[in-house]
Amino acid sequence: MPRTPQEIFESYVRAGTVSHDADALARQFTEDGVFEAPLLPADAAFPKRLVGREQIRAGMAEYYARQASSERGPNFAKSGYVLHTTSDPDVFIAEIDTVFDGEGGDGEGGAEDITVSLVQIFRVRDGKIARLRDYFAPDLTG
Repeated sequence: MPRTPQEIFESYVRAGTVSHDADALARQFTEDGVFEAPLLPADAAFPKRLVGREQIRAGMAEYYARQASSERGPNFAKSGYVLHTTSDPDVFIAEIDTVFDGEGGDGEGGAEDITVSLVQIFRVRDGKIARLRDYFAPDLTG
């Protein structure tokens, strides 16, 4: 039985956002899979376009290695998402609000939480991601 959009999305998030495991992330994609972030500028730290499982693995491994260990991760208890199916059974959309705790990282530091809203469009084939378009815009002001 093929994986559901929920299972595909949760596996993708677990491999990437939660564990920063580039190998596990790449395994979520077909051999010829495409991972792209069309709204990013060409010089962004996050890869703008990766084609093929090996390029996805290498590009994301490099990105994860560059991230500072002190960077705050998302607060999953405050974050949320909604999955939308489409008339095409191979396409689903994830509408995501990722919350990062205010300064201090414990949600108690007095600073307001930061919410990053984004949309991801998944095209799947044989239970794997064939194309993922990640529509988010980084904070270009600072």
